Amino acid sequence: MHRLDRRRFVQGCAAAAAVVGSVQRPESADADDSSKLLPIVDTHQHLWDLERFRLPWLEGAPEVLRRSYTPDDYRAAIEGQNVVKAVYMEVDVAPEQQVQEARHLIELCQSGKTPTVAAVISGRPNSAEFKAYITQFKKSPYIKGVRQVLHAPSADRGLCLEPQFVKSMRLLGELGLSFDLCMRPSELADGVKLASEVPGTRFIVDHCGNADPRAFLSDDVRGGERSHDPDKWRRDIDALAKRDNVICKISGIVARVPKSWDAEMLAPIVNHCLDAFGPDRVVFGGDWPVCKLGATYREWTTALRQIIASRPRGDQRKLLHDNAVRLYGLS
Repeated sequence: MHRLDRRRFVQGCAAAAAVVGSVQRPESADADDSSKLLPIVDTHQHLWDLERFRLPWLEGAPEVLRRSYTPDDYRAAIEGQNVVKAVYMEVDVAPEQQVQEARHLIELCQSGKTPTVAAVISGRPNSAEFKAYITQFKKSPYIKGVRQVLHAPSADRGLCLEPQFVKSMRLLGELGLSFDLCMRPSELADGVKLASEVPGTRFIVDHCGNADPRAFLSDDVRGGERSHDPDKWRRDIDALAKRDNVICKISGIVARVPKSWDAEMLAPIVNHCLDAFGPDRVVFGGDWPVCKLGATYREWTTALRQIIASRPRGDQRKLLHDNAVRLYGLS
């Protein structure tokens, strides 16, 4: 995906979900009894109240996303999945509302009334005002990191390597905050360079590097051109994994599956990331409600559990729960 903005990205996900493939959604019968399931810390929870915040990228987005998504909606979505905590992920609010978004999330975390216990907030690291913006939250135990979506039209190729951006990344490390790399899969090499230049900051690769499951299908099954080169993606993921300050979030990929799919379609992406980063540098993300472009929350977690079922149970628990508690400093 080259120069793919967020609106076009979600539209593309919806289009992919409309394609009829040759596989079926994962069975979820085993998920009926949550007492049998390992606990989950969801490190990629979206919430948005359209009466409170303006999300410009929702204009023209699929209808399923053009409504408010509240903590009550999230509770309903995760029912029976043993989700014990969630980390909010910024939703690209209008820039003038970024401070309001952060303060709202601090209040939500303080309330103790929802699974949300921490937040990754919006920010524009390439701005000279970024230092003043982010340092106002340095004493909050709930703010864990920053994200700017780097496949938006405002994020030109190479933005994350600009001097001001790199300077801001160093500041995040000094403040003990992370930065989420949500990039075009064709530009992951820029993330490698950034992580190498700023070894004191933790970087989190969102959505398995935005890999597209259809790109890994055979030509006759895929029925169209690949959106990115799967071999280059593998090489770049391997290069990111060699940086000790980078972790990988197993999230997002289900939003791009065809209408008919199963866990096997996602397995090549998930397994490559798990093998590259190892059991101690991977975390789970629900990416709800964006995941609804391809699957329900239950279907996504069920598919992932099927993919990792043959791995040691201790490694499964690290992915779904323990690593997030450790890496985000959750109590």
